[in-house]
Amino acid sequence: MQKLDPAILSVLDEAHVRNLLSMEQSNADVLVHSSEVPSGYVVPVHSHRRTQVLCVFAGVVVVSTERGRWMIPPGHALLIPRGLEHSVEMYSDVSMRSIYVLSPVGRAAADAPTVLEVSALAHHLLAEAIRLKGQEDDGRREDLVMALLVDEIGRLPEQPLGLPFPASGRLTALCREFLDRPIPGAKIDDWAGRLNMSRRSFTRLFREETGVSFATWRQQACIFACMPRLARGEPVTTVALDAGYESVPAFITMFKRMLGASPRSYFTARQAAA
Repeated sequence: MQKLDPAILSVLDEAHVRNLLSMEQSNADVLVHSSEVPSGYVVPVHSHRRTQVLCVFAGVVVVSTERGRWMIPPGHALLIPRGLEHSVEMYSDVSMRSIYVLSPVGRAAADAPTVLEVSALAHHLLAEAIRLKGQEDDGRREDLVMALLVDEIGRLPEQPLGLPFPASGRLTALCREFLDRPIPGAKIDDWAGRLNMSRRSFTRLFREETGVSFATWRQQACIFACMPRLARGEPVTTVALDAGYESVPAFITMFKRMLGASPRSYFTARQAAA
């Protein structure tokens, strides 16, 4: 990850504080915000009194909380519940838009982060909402666009790009190590041995800490680790072999099972939509 110039970092931090303050002071039910952010920037830990839907048009973003990390590739959004403390890290140059909803109705009442696939309609409505922002002579059209945008958010399909993290320090360290060097064939017995635990105790602890089985988490983590490189346009073959897969077809099969399309088709569709 590139290191930002201190002057640029200062400007970005100041812009974030201004936007957060302006948003918190507003009584509008729905707000929208547009930003272009360079790779390497990390938005400091913060929270909102509104539910946020963070949409990524280009680049890859990772949102981190105490309990997990959620990846947002192009063409996707993360629903962030009101009051949830989180940070946002740019894994590449990012173009993103956010919707902030005050009324706790429908999806805006959610209490857990959820990755959503942004529809073409939501994409265009958000672009129009950004264009209309602050245009006092077209308030009725803005209200209609905002209302339809909130309704469309409630219809967006979920995607399995959230990665729960354990609260246990020792187990968390193993999970973070796996993200840095994913091993598709990682064995329960190996992890249990490193924690000096029996297989049964480890399996029970892992599910208690993450809410999913080790096999499910491992599969999701492999996608999580590979998505930023694929989004940057790196060859599928290189990414698959670096991630420890014995063959490219095995990696593609895993990717299609999780996201419904091959890596090339998946990112081509997202780029076209953006």
